[in-house]
Amino acid sequence: MKKSLSVLFALLAVVLTVGTAFRFAPAEGGYQVGDKVADFKLKNVDGKLVSLGGNAAVKGYIVVFTCNTCPYARAYEDRVIALNQKYAAKGYPVLAINPNDPQVAPGDSYADMQKRAKDKHYAFPYLMDETQDVARTFGATRTPHVYVLQRTGQDFKVAYIGAIDNNTEDAKAATQRYVEDAMGQLLAGQAVQTSSTKAIGCTIKWKKKA
Repeated sequence: MKKSLSVLFALLAVVLTVGTAFRFAPAEGGYQVGDKVADFKLKNVDGKLVSLGGNAAVKGYIVVFTCNTCPYARAYEDRVIALNQKYAAKGYPVLAINPNDPQVAPGDSYADMQKRAKDKHYAFPYLMDETQDVARTFGATRTPHVYVLQRTGQDFKVAYIGAIDNNTEDAKAATQRYVEDAMGQLLAGQAVQTSSTKAIGCTIKWKKKA
């Protein structure tokens, strides 16, 4: 059964990434662990603008580039919800960002985002990166792609980049929970031991060339 699921995820990822060569690729670089993050303002599903600096009480954020349509993103959706439930009260809420161009990925429109957030009872912002500038600045390439940010004074710095865990199909079968491990170490005042992993998911659907 697990083998069949793995094959299915691989096939779906191929289907969803067809034509990537004809779309804009993200700029070279992006944030590395330890980098200061530039603030941004993106529209939430409630119509309000959200920024990193808009919440003075937070110690950091779990920023997740995700979407409605990717099977990997949907497989991790409940785990993203659980991360917010576990860490928002400790000062690290989730900020979910949809970087996909809805013209390329039908089902990732703002209206679809609103419906998904309502259906799944998101207790965290679900932001639309309409210009895709935020995803490019971060260096995000996949959905999901996680960046754990830690507040340092008035700034936010990258403490972890990569995957949520090492088992897409079954959360209970994961043997390495990268984000949870990173969060435990940050909250204990320790350095993150595994600060970077490979994000596994669908490629971001970049805007088509004019």
